[in-house]
Amino acid sequence: MTRWPPIALATLASALAVAPLLALPHPAVMLGLAVLLPAAVLATRIPFFLCLGFVVFSFFRIHEAFPVLMPFRIPQLLAIPTLGVLAWHIIGTRQMKPYWSRELSWFAAFFGLVTIGVVVASNRPIALAYWTATYVKIGIMTLAIAWMTTEATHFARASRILVLAGLAVSYVTLSNKINGIGLVEGTRVTIGREMQSVLGDPNDLSLVLLFPLAFAVSLGTTRGVSLFWRFFGIIALIAIVSAIIATQSRGGLLGIMTVFGLFGLRIVKSKALLISIGGLAMLVLFAVAGISDRASGGAAEDGIDESAMGRIYAWGAAFHMAVERPLTGVGLDNFLSNYFFYSSHWDGLNHAVHSTWFGVLGETGFPGLIVFVGMIATSLRSATKSSLRLDATNAPADARAMGRALVAGLAACCVSGTFLTQGFTWPFYIQIALTAALTRYTEMQTAKAAPQDATELEGSSEKSL
Repeated sequence: MTRWPPIALATLASALAVAPLLALPHPAVMLGLAVLLPAAVLATRIPFFLCLGFVVFSFFRIHEAFPVLMPFRIPQLLAIPTLGVLAWHIIGTRQMKPYWSRELSWFAAFFGLVTIGVVVASNRPIALAYWTATYVKIGIMTLAIAWMTTEATHFARASRILVLAGLAVSYVTLSNKINGIGLVEGTRVTIGREMQSVLGDPNDLSLVLLFPLAFAVSLGTTRGVSLFWRFFGIIALIAIVSAIIATQSRGGLLGIMTVFGLFGLRIVKSKALLISIGGLAMLVLFAVAGISDRASGGAAEDGIDESAMGRIYAWGAAFHMAVERPLTGVGLDNFLSNYFFYSSHWDGLNHAVHSTWFGVLGETGFPGLIVFVGMIATSLRSATKSSLRLDATNAPADARAMGRALVAGLAACCVSGTFLTQGFTWPFYIQIALTAALTRYTEMQTAKAAPQDATELEGSSEKSL
């Protein structure tokens, strides 16, 4: 008997394979087709790396730090395959099993408020452009990372890749500083300023560098991690701290102090000694960074410096935006375009808000700020509980390292977020996703250990009888 369905399917597949050659008869098309199928198969085999690669290039802007990669358009090349592989593993193979948690519930609520705010934004095209270009990708990848990170090896790979990306950006930052490339105000280093890169602002650059710092410190200080990766973590943290110092960002320096302070709590038993060391370290850090030599915010300015006053004016504008539009704010990415209408001080330029909390308040209103704070507080609490539980049960070193990094990283984002705008960028959301994954991993490990503990307890009771 002739098997028509397989024959028809094979014929259709052959026709689809030949169609591009009929449309564009060129040898390069044949080469592309030869590479496409193996690449598609490989992508389905390594979905976690594909997802993490997209996040790294989207947030760290590796292709902007190394312009030689720009022609390859790597973020765009990774975007569609990542979405396709996610859909394939959720619907097709069902190897990826979606779940829900408190952290993801808070995230979904905030994402919903932001999306509603886009519809009623004061400048809808600007809000919609940022939502489609960046924020919707953050939303999808937050769920993807949470659902795909299920094993201790996944935590290890995520930590190491994030630290490696931070080390790469630090290398370019320090190289620019040494060679006097892309300096702002004569002393503050940037990357790709001439290309109008996201890394072209020293405060944004310090934010990018601050994110992997907690993972580097955790790799370098967690017992059980291999000596190679501990050494790698120490080298990376030295490079990252040096690069943040080169940006002369006060928010970045406060983030450094937060990360080292929280890890210090695990190492130094005396709180008085820790506070003394922390105070001295802050003075040294600010002196080494040369904050007093800055053109803005330096010692040459009397009273409240220009940089600080600019932030105060911007925060006041954000508050006025929320008062006038209390339920939705002015809309996603609409702060700059509305600054003139809500600021009490106008110097001819629109200014960035330079605060995560005020940025969220101005662009999403009071409900958005409440839900955003709830999302961060819930995630920080879950990360702390999971980290303590993993330490108590002597879990795999990679999981313990991730728990410690998330606690310090979230806290550092909260502190530095007072002076850096990161409410709608990657750092918080990546850590929220990893926190949800770590919490679920911890709960599953505890559930597996419970029957074993019960069996051991029952056996000891029988022996005593």
